[in-house]
Amino acid sequence: MTGAQRVEAALEAAVVRATAGEAPPQLAAALRYAVFPGGARVRPRLCLAVAEACGEDRPGVTDAAAVGIELLHCASLVHDDLPCFDAAATRRGKPSVHAAFSEPLAVLAGDALIIMAFEGLARAAAFTPKRLAPLISLISRGVGMPYGIVAGQAWESEGDINVEAYHRAKTGALFVAATMAGAVSAGADPGPWRELGEKLGAAYQTADDLADALSDEAECGKPTGQDATLHRPNLVAQLGLKGAHLRLQSLVEEAIASIPECDGARSLRDLVQTQAMRLAPKQLARTAA
Repeated sequence: MTGAQRVEAALEAAVVRATAGEAPPQLAAALRYAVFPGGARVRPRLCLAVAEACGEDRPGVTDAAAVGIELLHCASLVHDDLPCFDAAATRRGKPSVHAAFSEPLAVLAGDALIIMAFEGLARAAAFTPKRLAPLISLISRGVGMPYGIVAGQAWESEGDINVEAYHRAKTGALFVAATMAGAVSAGADPGPWRELGEKLGAAYQTADDLADALSDEAECGKPTGQDATLHRPNLVAQLGLKGAHLRLQSLVEEAIASIPECDGARSLRDLVQTQAMRLAPKQLARTAA
């Protein structure tokens, strides 16, 4: 089973468990809609790849960590699209959850996804408490205050935005959680894996800013031009098109170079390189040509 297949199977099991029995039908449908079909699943696949590189010995714990991170990511997208934030009508090429199911159900779906993430961790790691505590701590830090994606969302309500802190929290924090949780789930020291998460998070933020500035909704599957419309920091506006592209290339190279030497280092480098090739918007490639 490939990493991508493993992620989808574990996500399916989590959603089936959460929507079984007497679950309210509309909310159950909204949960499934928010998770499937997904995007590239970069964060959970990264978590699995780091665990494998570290000599994974408890796949169930790794699956729970990877799924938890993806469910939290999905929850953040559901809430991010709400009218009180981005008011985005589409996500991943289809109507956003609130557009398809209503605002109240979107709020509840996002909340439920957050709880599902931590319930799954507790269930899988109950018999490995030495790993459960640091996993919950790492993943919580990647989501909450003061450094996680909640903080990233909150920066958008500030008049004076600390751009570096905003980008670290909005995008980088969950990548750091993914790499470090992968190591912890395998019983390894997470410290050497922080830089990989930081560099990849910064690379994805740069790519997202490029896409927002250059791509259209058909290519991205969500509204574009939002940064300019909502007066948010954008690296293309700050660095120019060429500068943002060079930054993206540099960050990918630094991410690959940061991977610690281990048995699975080569395959992990290949995965990062493959995913990185998909980051630049198509319009950028056409412009460069």
